[in-house]
Amino acid sequence: MTTAPDAQPRAFDWLLFLLAPVFFSSNLIFGRGVSGEIAPFTTALIRWTGAALIMSPVVFAHRRAALDFVRSHWGIWLWLGVLGMGICGGFVYWALTLTTASNATLIYTTSSLFIILFQWLFLGKPIGRLQLAGMAIAFTGVAVIVFEGSVEKLQDFHFNVGDLGILVAAIAFALYSLTLRHPAAAALGPLPLFGLLAISGAVVLVPPALYEMLNNGLMPDSGHDWLMLGGIILFASLAAFYCFQHAVHVFGPAFAGITLYLMPPVSILMAVIFLGEQFHLHHAAGIILVTGGLIIASRRSGRYDGSTTKPIVKP
Repeated sequence: MTTAPDAQPRAFDWLLFLLAPVFFSSNLIFGRGVSGEIAPFTTALIRWTGAALIMSPVVFAHRRAALDFVRSHWGIWLWLGVLGMGICGGFVYWALTLTTASNATLIYTTSSLFIILFQWLFLGKPIGRLQLAGMAIAFTGVAVIVFEGSVEKLQDFHFNVGDLGILVAAIAFALYSLTLRHPAAAALGPLPLFGLLAISGAVVLVPPALYEMLNNGLMPDSGHDWLMLGGIILFASLAAFYCFQHAVHVFGPAFAGITLYLMPPVSILMAVIFLGEQFHLHHAAGIILVTGGLIIASRRSGRYDGSTTKPIVKP
């Protein structure tokens, strides 16, 4: 289910690329169902423990390679768990209790820019003008959506502690994306690697979740809570991270990070379909800009990031 780095992406690769923002956006739909009902790090712990249990047969089938990876690269294993499941999990749920979804969407999307910046800083990868132009257009589309095409809303935009938390998560997701390109991680393959990372995420989330539980943190106590958690595990965790990791493997971290630009329009469409929210003109304008920017950013001299990205240095 993987494509060689120098091969041209297949239709299946593009399908998983487009499904990644759909599954990531589903976290907002299911997450809304548990907001204020389950403590944030407890939610993240249940999420990744469930994912780890489901993926355990895959990890067991590749147990020799998995054990070799954990023994030889335990730092990378825990580092990916901290970044992708800890900071981008419980920390995000906590930050969303202090900031608005609009602020969080805009700030989290900057992860794509941090990927490009880090590749330039740490790997010496040049930034193309066409790529910058496409990213700028897509970012403009995001801004149009979250600010509803209103200058007044842009002027009223303010940072708070929650916004800073989302910014930290955006940087963490960029580092997570780059670290996935480490040869030792890439050699495992998407499925066993994801299973190991789900286990790592559950491990690193135990201390903060335990702290919440010992301090009267909210726990799931209804069928509705568990239904929402099930959706988070199956769609926002298993399906989303597998699709994203596949995109990183095939297209490279910079281009795969562009999937984050699709999250605002996809989230809006899902809210219209599943939550009955209204679709407005600024939504249409933002979606056109985001899609147009994505197409422009993808035209890079006939080659994809996956064919040129250097392995990241071991953390």
